[in-house]
Amino acid sequence: MNARGTLPDGLRLGDPAILLATWFGTGLLPKAPGSWGSLAALPFAWGIHQALGWPGLAAAVVAVFITGVWCSGVFIKAGGPDPAAVVIDEVAGQWLVLLVVPTDWFLYGAGFVFFRFADIVKPWPVSWADRRIKGGFGVMFDDVLAALYAGGALYALSWWMESW
Repeated sequence: MNARGTLPDGLRLGDPAILLATWFGTGLLPKAPGSWGSLAALPFAWGIHQALGWPGLAAAVVAVFITGVWCSGVFIKAGGPDPAAVVIDEVAGQWLVLLVVPTDWFLYGAGFVFFRFADIVKPWPVSWADRRIKGGFGVMFDDVLAALYAGGALYALSWWMESW
């Protein structure tokens, strides 16, 4: 995966699949596109969570996951196995992490750090899924697994903060 996201030849940012795959272009920012995508996911999660509660955020995770499988597949057909510019997987993963806590800036920040750590380090079975599961589903699935680690850590932190 590249450290900088780029659009393969023949793809335009105006294409809905590409716009969503890059999360409105954040995957094209220089240096660490996955971190930019995760960061860009936070205000959307906050707004959805505030307006619709955790069921709304859960529904959004499912919708973004399904959409991500499709639009990642479109991107892969034009540019290779897991292009760095595709960050919709980070959006789905980041939102999944945030399901376990209320809207709180500290917890959202901690969730961002925990998710980026799990997504970068890729503990087993995240690393296995990243290597073995291909296509749009593979792009999305390893981030869901990383989100489970990060969500567990965030839930533990939230519980500890409440009991302190």
